[in-house]
Amino acid sequence: MTWNEFRAEAFRFALEQGCEAAETYYAASESLQIHALGENIDRYTVSRDGGMSLRVKLAGKDGYAYTETPEDPEALVLRAMDNARTIEVTDPHPMQTPQTYAEVEDKIPELCTLSEQELMAKALELEKLATSLDPRVIKTEASSVAVGKGTVEIHNTLGLSASRSGNEAQCMTIPVGKDGDEVKVNGAFRSGAEASDVEACAKEAVENVVSCFGAKPVSSGKWRVILRNDAAASLLRGFSGMFSAEEAQKGASLLDGKEGEVIAASCITVVDDPFHERAPQAFDDEGTCCVTKNVVDGGVLTTLLHNLKTAVKAGCQSTGNGIRASAASPVSVGTTNFYVKPGDTDFDTLLSQLGDGLVITDLEGLHAGLNPISGDFSLKAEGYRVEGGKRTVPVGQITVGGNFLTLLKSVEVVGSDLRFTFGGTGSPSLLIPEIMVAGE
Repeated sequence: MTWNEFRAEAFRFALEQGCEAAETYYAASESLQIHALGENIDRYTVSRDGGMSLRVKLAGKDGYAYTETPEDPEALVLRAMDNARTIEVTDPHPMQTPQTYAEVEDKIPELCTLSEQELMAKALELEKLATSLDPRVIKTEASSVAVGKGTVEIHNTLGLSASRSGNEAQCMTIPVGKDGDEVKVNGAFRSGAEASDVEACAKEAVENVVSCFGAKPVSSGKWRVILRNDAAASLLRGFSGMFSAEEAQKGASLLDGKEGEVIAASCITVVDDPFHERAPQAFDDEGTCCVTKNVVDGGVLTTLLHNLKTAVKAGCQSTGNGIRASAASPVSVGTTNFYVKPGDTDFDTLLSQLGDGLVITDLEGLHAGLNPISGDFSLKAEGYRVEGGKRTVPVGQITVGGNFLTLLKSVEVVGSDLRFTFGGTGSPSLLIPEIMVAGE
């Protein structure tokens, strides 16, 4: 039985058994990851998976069931119906009706067009570059390239039919540097169209490592700082859940009820753009049409992010931000391509405007050192001193702390150097007039 035949039988049986509606969410992916180590291919991993989730509406309640094999659709329906009966209280969660989607051009990254032999050569080249650009780099902990493709299909008995596919590409290297008795480890990552430029990835990784040698803490106190683009993006990613209506409705977000209020400096605009070339998509994981929106516009919170369930509860429309971590996962709320809109100021000009202060290049402990409910953070950091607008000595063994919303309100200048990191979150560099630093 094919998945299409399985779905048709499941829908027929669900309606026959008295369900008001039924919906399937099918997701499949395949990926190839190649690791180079010691001038050899250390690991070669091929992964393929797929599965279908079924949701039924029974007596106004939702029941879910999941399978990885297109066998016995009636058993899957009965399991979903049993799960619906066990739910005592639930908020309404409508199914999407038929939609007309915008055309999306999915540009295939160059790395995805290469043969397996060419990908192996890329991984080896990445490792070779990372170990040859500076004599202080003694090895890499890992150097890898990865490509993949995913497919999502959503159908329901209300007439919804939606399908999409996308390609992913990544490269990553983690050099180990040694200078005397001092050993440092750092790395760099590229995704999408940038993933084929292994030379740029290696160069950045090596610069990140060697720039840490001799790093010392600065005196504790309030410092004028630049959060470099990758560090700023990491902080935004850590607090992205604050913009979720789901979290707000649970009482777990400071932004609950704050729409229309100023939550950031006037130079801050935060965009959720599902059509950004990094990873475009026309619909979310509920089949709702995606839309680009300024979540924060000139410092003002314009909207939280909604799926169909949270939108009904809030009395508004879904923003097209229903997501699933996998076909077996429930629908939640999440971001698409989520980033701080860049300004017009390049990084050298930011340094000049900083004058005397710190550039923070790396933040550690994002899982343990920030509280997405209160907005507070205390994170280990690395970077370098800037004196008279010029880079001087490396800085390490410091901790930066504060509150995310307070930091957003204090941003003085937004740079032009937008950079995306893991999870599709991006930011340019941000000039902050004051942040608390714990050092010596």
